[in-house]
Amino acid sequence: MSLSQSKMPKVGFGLWKIPQDICADAVYEAIKAGYRHLDSACDYGNEVQVGQGIKRAIDEGLCTREDLWITSKLWNTYHAKEHVQQAIERSLSDLQLEYLDLYLIHFPIAQPFVAFDDRYPPEWITDPSAENPKMELAPVPLFETWQAMEALVEKGLTKEIGVCNYNTGLLNDLMAYAKIKPTMLQVESHPYLTQERLMKLAKQYDIQVTAFSPLGALSYLELDMAGAAESVLEQSVVKAAAQRLGKTAAQVVLRWGVQRGNAIIPKTSKPERLAENLAIFDFELSQQEMDDINALNSNRRFNDPGHFCAEAFNTFYPIYD
Repeated sequence: MSLSQSKMPKVGFGLWKIPQDICADAVYEAIKAGYRHLDSACDYGNEVQVGQGIKRAIDEGLCTREDLWITSKLWNTYHAKEHVQQAIERSLSDLQLEYLDLYLIHFPIAQPFVAFDDRYPPEWITDPSAENPKMELAPVPLFETWQAMEALVEKGLTKEIGVCNYNTGLLNDLMAYAKIKPTMLQVESHPYLTQERLMKLAKQYDIQVTAFSPLGALSYLELDMAGAAESVLEQSVVKAAAQRLGKTAAQVVLRWGVQRGNAIIPKTSKPERLAENLAIFDFELSQQEMDDINALNSNRRFNDPGHFCAEAFNTFYPIYD
């Protein structure tokens, strides 16, 4: 059994879109509320503040480093083998850590290298000052990036490695050449995007799954990537289960996520929600409720480079069919 299976808490604190000015406090409060799994990334632009929150919690005796499970992610611009170690070392420095528990390839998308001194995090657009700023691509094969990821484990910079946003074809390919196997697949999944075949394949390969955006549209409303009418919390089957159990609709949907066997990383900076999102282990959904929520699937993907790269970065680059 890998560390992921034995140690990684099923509910993590997702750090995407948590503003820098409140991030250190949010991390500290999350640890104080009982979170021991933090899901970070270079691209979130707040790892310095995440590190400050972690340090404060450890300094005050709320936890030890060993109590925490900390994930970060390799950004697209650091896929070349000579840049992978530099990228994790920068994340470790910002987080004030000696090692990560898990390091993931953020997207199966390679982009031209951007030096730390030029811009960090570099985000999607290669040259924001260009007349026609756009996302550019770099010819770096994923197997080369994975070999560099394996070297990080051998050097003790991370305990485990994995991937985000991979489809079944990429997962099959990865497993054919990986010497150190991925222990984690992190993908978007919620009742509108159940991803049954991908989940089944991951299980077949003994890869754990972490579902990001486990509440679906909520993370995307402010980005205009979803409409208010798309909230899964308004579905009658979710409301009925919540009423039966005396729980909130959000707790029902999060419980559905972990009851499927996945880890989940809901994001919130509201203290009352922090506790609510953790309080999903004292009840169980019936098989009928699970089936009814599964039936909401419409293959609705909110986080899709095939859409947002074309709309926001002037480059069409789909990774899902």
